[in-house]
Order: sequence, then structure tokens, then C-alpha cells
Amino acid sequence: MPIIDFHTHMYPQEYVAALQAGPTAYTITYDEANNPVLHSPGDYSTLVPSHRLVEVRRRAIAESELDQHVITLPGPGTCLETPPQSVALSRLVNDLFARLQVDHGDRLRALGTLPMNVPEAAAAELERAIAELGLGGAMIFSNINGLPLSDERFWPLYEKADALEAVLYIHPTFPVGVEAMQDYMLVPLVGFLTDTTLATAGLIYSGVFERFPKIKWVLAHLGGAVPYLAERLDRGYEVYRPCRENISRPPSHYLKQLYYDTVNFDLKALQFAIDFVGADHLVAGSDYPQHMGSVEQMLTSINALNISAADKAGILGENAMRLLSL
Repeated sequence: MPIIDFHTHMYPQEYVAALQAGPTAYTITYDEANNPVLHSPGDYSTLVPSHRLVEVRRRAIAESELDQHVITLPGPGTCLETPPQSVALSRLVNDLFARLQVDHGDRLRALGTLPMNVPEAAAAELERAIAELGLGGAMIFSNINGLPLSDERFWPLYEKADALEAVLYIHPTFPVGVEAMQDYMLVPLVGFLTDTTLATAGLIYSGVFERFPKIKWVLAHLGGAVPYLAERLDRGYEVYRPCRENISRPPSHYLKQLYYDTVNFDLKALQFAIDFVGADHLVAGSDYPQHMGSVEQMLTSINALNISAADKAGILGENAMRLLSL
């Protein structure tokens, strides 16, 4: 039974060097171990060696119970940069991810990153990432510098993703209203989850999920509050005319077509999601090696679920293999 961690992050060393050389919208500092620290609104990432160095990452996988990592560039990705820089850095990251996937395909699979602040370029880069580079899809973020994912400027991207039957993995980034979340690390603790939920609701009611049914959508962090709020979204469909104008079925219909990673290590939350969407729509995720990530808690929580061995095997790896056509 393969064990695949679908939610892990990596900053290729050459990409980090490009940020260090500048220009970049990130503020870069260094910790006491001389690891780069990337600061974005309300959040920061400390780029430990396993983020940057493939030999360290391979060793970490070998020392764990896992077989493979799916690697992605965390939010806000390249979207903070100027449009030309965003396009150039997205291409660089995807080229580097493709090389890692070729050289280390026994351990690493990759999803690309897109210059979403240049919507017309994002569609072209998705096609290049999949058709030329062999990546399985892309990670996109829950808003793009305040622009919602439901905005029609992104629909050419979704049309391309639909034609390619691509994976689009929604990961949160700093939300609108980030200035109210500066204390106590409320951006990653609360803002990320609410922004994923808001993005998903907008995609439903705008008709994106219905219009582009061949996209394989994945939501990070167990979908934020999506499973918990599904009934309320259905009530919106029943009582508010704008919530019915672009879709033909209640929101829960579309939500049950999505996939959710298990980066919520609470057993009751995981069981609630399984009861809502089914074990065949969950993929294991640890958020390694981010500050709040934990491979141990990922495995412990999944193994403690009161579900069949076949369902556990699906969550731990087989669902991811199906998603990525492995």
C-alpha cells in the first residue's frame, strides 16, 4: 500500500536564489541557523533545509513511513510579484519542479505554480506545465491579491484546466482584511481556513464547478469550514435567488465532487468530513515541513479512524494515485 503525502511544500534552491538576488516583493530575513525567512502579509515561512535541498528531503521521506511527497510552492507564491516577475518566476519554479520529478520520481511528484496575477498567462503556463513538463496540475491560491477565484478573468484558465482534466489544488493565502489578523498569527490559524471557505463558496455560486466539471479540485486543510457549512450553503441556494442563478443543484452536490486533504488532525473533524464527502475523496496531507505541519499527526489521525482498511488505504495513497493518474 503506497503512502503519499499530498500536502507538502518545497522552495527550489534556484528559486530562493532568484528571490535573494531580487527584485522581489517578499521581505527576506534570516534565522539563527541562517535559514532564509520569507515574510508576506500576516505570515512568514522559515525555509529549513528540507524546504530547499532535495537530498535532505529524500532522506526525510526515507526515514518516515511515507513513499512519496507531492510538492508545491506555498502561498502567496509568485502572485506578490510584478506581472513580468510573476510569469518568469512561475516558469522557473515549474521547470525546477519538473526536473525534480524526473530525477526523483520515486519520491517526488509535483504540482506547478501559476502567475495568477496575470490571468492570461496563467492558462498558458498551466498547459505548458502539464503538456510539456509532465506536472499533474497546479496549486492556486484562495484569492489573488484580493481578486476572488470566481472572477471571470480566471475562466480561461478553468477552461484550459477542464480540457486537460487537470488537478487544481486550492491553498489559502493571506485573506482580504489581513490587517485585522496581525496579532497572534491569526492569518494562518483562522484567516487561511476562512479564505479557503470563502473561495469555495464563490466558485460554487458563480457556476465555475458546474461549468467546468472535468477539473479535479482539491481543497487544502480539510476544506477549511466547507464540510461544516455545507448545510448553510444549501440554505442559501433555497432562500436567495442570486445563489440559484448560475447553478442547477444545491451546493452540497458540487462539494461532494471535490477532494479534501487531511491537514486537520482532529479525529472528529476527519470523521465529519468522511461522513459528508466519503473516504474516497480524502487524500493524506501533513503540510510538511511548514511550522504547523506534522507527518506523525497525519499518520496517527488517519490510522485512528474507525473506517475499513480499504478506506484507509485510499486516504493514505490510492486516492492520490487516482487523482494524479499514477
